[in-house]
Amino acid sequence: MSEVLALIGQITWRDLLDIFLVTFVVYQGILLVKGTRAMHMLLGLGVVFVALVVSQRLGLQTINWVIQSFLSSLILVIIILFQADIRRALARLGKGPFASAETEASSTLEEVVRTAVALASRMTGGLMVLERHIGLADYIESGVHLDAKVTRELLIQLFQTSGPLHDGAAVISGERIVAARCLLPLSANPALARHLGTRHRAGLGLSEETDAVCVIVSEERGRVSVAVGGKLTPDLDAVALRNLLFELFEVGKQRRRGIFSWSRRGA
Repeated sequence: MSEVLALIGQITWRDLLDIFLVTFVVYQGILLVKGTRAMHMLLGLGVVFVALVVSQRLGLQTINWVIQSFLSSLILVIIILFQADIRRALARLGKGPFASAETEASSTLEEVVRTAVALASRMTGGLMVLERHIGLADYIESGVHLDAKVTRELLIQLFQTSGPLHDGAAVISGERIVAARCLLPLSANPALARHLGTRHRAGLGLSEETDAVCVIVSEERGRVSVAVGGKLTPDLDAVALRNLLFELFEVGKQRRRGIFSWSRRGA
């Protein structure tokens, strides 16, 4: 006991700061990969390390040599496997377009919610991308530039099948619709349900590579889903969609209650 107390007495404020910083970095890393494909990759790497220890204990020279050869280029392997997650983490050091006034963010999100509900009720498909910290310039360039204020009326018109811009995604940055008919990368996740079409795969694909929030409306089922961080949250009604978007963009609860008042009267 005295040795433990003596060891504690030798801890300085620098040691505490060092421990805190390491804990913070590890915690943020876990939050970054939680619920994404990167988590499964990390578990796979953990299995490789366990196999290395077991092979050393049992004297399995061949398998031990194979694993060590693989781990010798571990840094390169990590960069290749987690390039999207590393890019997303570095981009979070900056500020996104929704870091502006909370009123503007809540107004934009409200228009997106009302648009999604209206499209779903009409069985009209739609894909709206909300930019956050990571810029979407590469995808915006693939579409038609608009630079228009976000309104429900304009968004609904964009996704009318009789119009020229209904295919692809509408990208929203801040309170502006910056482009429409944008092409997005399709997700190659084999675990996706077969009934999910191109819109859902495109929204998921973009969310796997960036931190964007993709609101997807299915024209076959009239359901609203949200893709973010490589995960799909399906079958959202107006209230659930609004709550999720306000949470993702950290809009305050006090302001949210005022905006939600109209939904209780009927969206």
